[in-house]
Amino acid sequence: MSNPKKTSPKEPAEGSESLEASEAAAAPEAAAPAPADAPDYYGQLLRLKAEFENYRKRVDRDKPQWERHGREQLLARMLPLYDVLVSAHEQVVRHGAELEKVGADSGDVRGLVQGLELIFKEFTELFEAEGVARIESVGRPYDFNLHEVLGQVETDEHPEGTVVEELQRGYTLGGKVLRAARVRTAKGKTA
Repeated sequence: MSNPKKTSPKEPAEGSESLEASEAAAAPEAAAPAPADAPDYYGQLLRLKAEFENYRKRVDRDKPQWERHGREQLLARMLPLYDVLVSAHEQVVRHGAELEKVGADSGDVRGLVQGLELIFKEFTELFEAEGVARIESVGRPYDFNLHEVLGQVETDEHPEGTVVEELQRGYTLGGKVLRAARVRTAKGKTA
């Protein structure tokens, strides 16, 4: 006798069709996001893209400022070396003839002086090309933006508050103070 409910392996059972259909219908839903979530992901993607574009624009806008700041820092660190070169140059100019007389071989001294002149000239040209300018102080009124007062000198020759002595040179870069000049100002004599 055969069992009418028993089916061959080639034929699907009656209840199995609906089970397979429900599994097939459930599989795509699990793999793909629900239609309600799709606009949310798209919105997040658009916000992320906009944030990145704003970041890129901000970096492009701030890049020249970072370069300018780095250049200012480097030039400020080179100023002490330039001060030493200026001082050595002034000494050579003042005592150049004496140095040639004292030297056993004047060619050696002359070569040293010429080398120092070349170094001084290169530094001066570099600073001028970068826009570094010296602050002229002596004989001018004290300006707290440009000068740092390290003392006062009692004198009647200059009006009170006038810079009478420069202890360290000051420099500007593009109109902005790179290093303030260190000065002494005039003070009226006390009786």
